[in-house]
Amino acid sequence: MRVAGIDCGTNSIRLLVADTRPGDDGAPRLADVHREMRVVRLGQGVDATGMLAPEALERTFAAADDYAATVRDLGAERVRFVATSAMRDARNGDEFVAGIRARFGVEPEIVPGAEEAALSFAGAASVLPLAAGRPVLVVDLGGGSTEFVLGDAAGVRGARSIDMGCVRLTERHLRSDPPTAEEVAAAERDVDAGIDEALAGVPLGEATAVIGVAGSITTITAHALGLPAYQPECIHGTELPIAQVAAACTSLLGLTHAQRAELPYMHPGRVDVIGAGALVWRHILARLSTLTDGRIATAVTSEHDILDGIALSTLTKKTT
Repeated sequence: MRVAGIDCGTNSIRLLVADTRPGDDGAPRLADVHREMRVVRLGQGVDATGMLAPEALERTFAAADDYAATVRDLGAERVRFVATSAMRDARNGDEFVAGIRARFGVEPEIVPGAEEAALSFAGAASVLPLAAGRPVLVVDLGGGSTEFVLGDAAGVRGARSIDMGCVRLTERHLRSDPPTAEEVAAAERDVDAGIDEALAGVPLGEATAVIGVAGSITTITAHALGLPAYQPECIHGTELPIAQVAAACTSLLGLTHAQRAELPYMHPGRVDVIGAGALVWRHILARLSTLTDGRIATAVTSEHDILDGIALSTLTKKTT
């Protein structure tokens, strides 16, 4: 069966059209037909205003027009459209919902943080091996929120979505170029508070490994590897020492906007927010190392995340 998933986040909107097939274990697997990402910054200003900006809606609808045409042309039999943090925060979402419904013929789902976290885990778990009794922490670092999901082959043990993402923290704190020490310290206090909130629902100290997903983390990994271009095949499944990842994060945080823009693997839509993403990922890994008494000393990066989880969910969830 050919399925399509659309993930509309705070910073980007992504499309996956894939064919489904059973894996060796009988569980469904995805074979990519088309995968695409555009930075539309739907969440522009939402943290401060609680409203979707007209220009952000215009950018998002332009991408949605093209995605809807691709879905039709490729003959997807099931389609699911999921919106996350920015739409949870926005008070004027009716225009967005109506616009997406008109373009795709399906109802866009504004999923709660717990479901977003579960979809992220399902997407990462679909391509990376998990063992029973060895819980893995999946961290999905987005534009408006970060999801912490602990689980193993038996399923999810705990999940929490926290309102700290690269767009949100950039707009709140990192206004200088590069950020000042005071701005960085203020952002780190927010991240610490967010991790403390996650700990209330997720036993992070039980993790035996950590997998990072989404654009900030994959870009940080590209920086740590010094890639000559953005190469998903080199990034996916890469396991690096936390010290090496932290050094890459510190480097990105200290660069100017112009210096980040010159990096060959940097998407133009991430240039202004990657510093905040790097700050969040560096702080999460440092706290995780402490919480596990140093047991977790490396971090794995996955190119497969909530988008894959959305596409897989069309097999079990009623869609139009």
